[in-house]
Amino acid sequence: MARINGVEIPNNKRVVVALTYIYGVGNSTAQKILKNAQISEDVRVKDLTEEQIKDITQELGSVKTEGDLRREVSLNIKRLMEIGSYRGIRHRKSLPARGQSSKTNARTVKGPRKTVANKKK
Repeated sequence: MARINGVEIPNNKRVVVALTYIYGVGNSTAQKILKNAQISEDVRVKDLTEEQIKDITQELGSVKTEGDLRREVSLNIKRLMEIGSYRGIRHRKSLPARGQSSKTNARTVKGPRKTVANKKK
């Protein structure tokens, strides 16, 4: 397994797919990184040379990934909770924050149903 930005990426996958194992790198970002590094998307990770891995790592330096991105996301959520916005309140209550219906759904977040007497009419 190759190690890029502190993440072990699988050997047998194509490079463009393997890069998506890094937090903050999706399909389009992986394609841009490989295009800038002038590496084919069809190459397998096990076939990469040390220089190509170095080029990919250098291109990833311009993208916020892993720990930095996780820290930024958690600080953004914490800020929303502190200012008391609607989204922040939904995060605090562990409910869906993006407008989903939660009257009948959202069971995985809310947990098992709590039956209330005389609810049906």
